[in-house]
Amino acid sequence: MQQSFMSAFYKNFLGNSPEWYKLAIIAFLVINPILFFLVDPYTAGWALVIEFIFTLAMALKCYPLQPGGLLAIEAVVIGMTSPGQIMHEMIVNFEVLLLLIFMVAGIYFMKDLLLFLFTKIVTKIRSKMIVSLLFCFSGAFLSAFLDALTVIAVIISVAIGFYSVYHKVASGKDANNDHDHTSDKDLVDYSRDDLEQFRGYLRNLLMHAGVGTALGGVCTIVGEPQNLIIGQQAGWEFAEFAIRMSPVTIPVFFAGMLTCLALEKLKWFSYGVALPENVHKVLNDFDIAESEKRTKRDNVKLIMQGVIAVWLIVGLALHLAPVGLIGLSVIILATCFTGITEEHQIGHAFEEALPFTALLAVFFAIVAVIIDQQLFTPVITWVLTYEGTMQLVMFYIANGLLSMVSDNVFVGTVYITEIQKALSAGTITRDQFDLLAVAINTGTNLPSVATPNGQAAFLFLLTSALAPLVRLSYGRMVIMALPYTIVLSIVGLLAISSGHLEESTRDFYDSGLIQHHSSKDGAAAPDGH
Repeated sequence: MQQSFMSAFYKNFLGNSPEWYKLAIIAFLVINPILFFLVDPYTAGWALVIEFIFTLAMALKCYPLQPGGLLAIEAVVIGMTSPGQIMHEMIVNFEVLLLLIFMVAGIYFMKDLLLFLFTKIVTKIRSKMIVSLLFCFSGAFLSAFLDALTVIAVIISVAIGFYSVYHKVASGKDANNDHDHTSDKDLVDYSRDDLEQFRGYLRNLLMHAGVGTALGGVCTIVGEPQNLIIGQQAGWEFAEFAIRMSPVTIPVFFAGMLTCLALEKLKWFSYGVALPENVHKVLNDFDIAESEKRTKRDNVKLIMQGVIAVWLIVGLALHLAPVGLIGLSVIILATCFTGITEEHQIGHAFEEALPFTALLAVFFAIVAVIIDQQLFTPVITWVLTYEGTMQLVMFYIANGLLSMVSDNVFVGTVYITEIQKALSAGTITRDQFDLLAVAINTGTNLPSVATPNGQAAFLFLLTSALAPLVRLSYGRMVIMALPYTIVLSIVGLLAISSGHLEESTRDFYDSGLIQHHSSKDGAAAPDGH
């Protein structure tokens, strides 16, 4: 009886995760108290950070919230940090939590408009190069003002819709028949080649759009969660954040768009797959049928969502309210004017964001350990021994490499917290802090496109129901992202290492576009540049 109970308990522990993964987490939980009490807290703290990064890197085996949360709870129990310190970190970053809770949910109610726009792009534009560029640009533009996860969620919905429509027709069934689009057993032979080519076409668009979310996400304070954390620590609002990042983000954006065109033209890294003529006819007929079914009420909904989108962009650009409150206003307006009144209808909007919001709270618990045990102090002290441009380069590289294997939100949170401590201690000036904040933000956002671990949007795509349908595996994503990784990382590094960032920042000060801030400890910022 005891044995069967333990067996059932073990099977329930982390559910369907692999055996080796469960054993690894158990080993971590056993080792940490031994290191903390019998070796030293500093070593135990670093072990915890490495273990947490492991859970992020293995996100496909188990969502990091559960194993990472266990590690965080244990850290509090054995005294690595305290609930008070964790709560302090969460309060400091409260606006970020509101961003994830309300903004992501708000955009959920504008999906109809986004679906409409992406459907028209695919069905009405015949040039693959232009379609690819529009998907990349749209992903960038939308992610600069919305949320990368939501943008990718919309594109996934579009792709699944297209795939299921063609798959049903290719299986010899009409619109009224039930159909399982995950099974190829009913496909007629002459349709299989078209379907395989269509899968390649969708993979291309998904990767272009995914990289686009990174290109746009790095530009603004709402583009990625770590941007808001960095912007809050620096005291920057929407416009100032965009201006300070622009010496790096603008050349990177254009380099990304040119890379998109080059990949489609040269057909490298499995890009350049055209939409088969038979598939286009099926999708176009479907779009016409859907348009004919759309009522006046449906059209008014689309118009109102467009008006709300304008309010969102204006509200963010002019900083009319904190980001989370603007997101809440989008929820209220979008539901009021699109006929959504039921509680359960509103509840669905929060399903995508809340798991990541909970994970972010665990991030802050690990950050609390890092602060209490002073884990990064020697590393930051060493990097700060470099001066001028080389200091920025070292921060950019360190953040980029860590973000490739870990999660860029976690990395950005840790590094901005550490340089904030250095600023408060008088180790660096306010001007140094501002430049380092740019290096940290761009370092976490650009090289992180290398793997699904680094970009939440990529990980969301990889774990979606669409990925197996279009044969998009982890390895294939890494290979398809490689040319973008190389170009974006190098262009970002050149923008920082050339001294262009410092020169542009001086010009911004001289022109009055941005102003010097006071240091967080109350000391005035230096007058000189």
